[in-house]
Amino acid sequence: MRSGSLAVVSALAMLTAACSNSQPAPKADAPAAPAPTDAEKQAILATYPAPYNTADLDNGESKFALCQSCHTIAPGGANMTGPNLHGVFGKAAAANPDFKYSDALKATGWIWDANHLNQWLEKPQTYLPGTKMSFAGLKDAKDRVDLIGYLMVETGHKP
Repeated sequence: MRSGSLAVVSALAMLTAACSNSQPAPKADAPAAPAPTDAEKQAILATYPAPYNTADLDNGESKFALCQSCHTIAPGGANMTGPNLHGVFGKAAAANPDFKYSDALKATGWIWDANHLNQWLEKPQTYLPGTKMSFAGLKDAKDRVDLIGYLMVETGHKP
């Protein structure tokens, strides 16, 4: 064999060896954990402070129908007209780096909690003039409690 051919064969052997020692391809994401049962959701709800620990989750879910044209709540869910809300409780307002918030919301310094959210949901434009959120608000206090309780459970809030 000629020295040039030997060099090519040697290089191919090294490439083959390098490929055979490579790391295996990463496994696909593990399947998502099953959704909590209604009984598990009620147990989670019971750990929240009053009045959210007595929220009607079915009513909260029906009230969230007003929100879902703009917001998602699933882990890693998409931002829409409004940001994804998963993990919102305990998070600084305007903290999602992939969403363009109003200057008014960016300037608040709020940490989202049930109290801020309750006031926000009553009438966002009155609570924070300059917000981009066009939602008219929920006047009924019990509907807001139910919606907030639902959001706490569905967005993974840990008291």
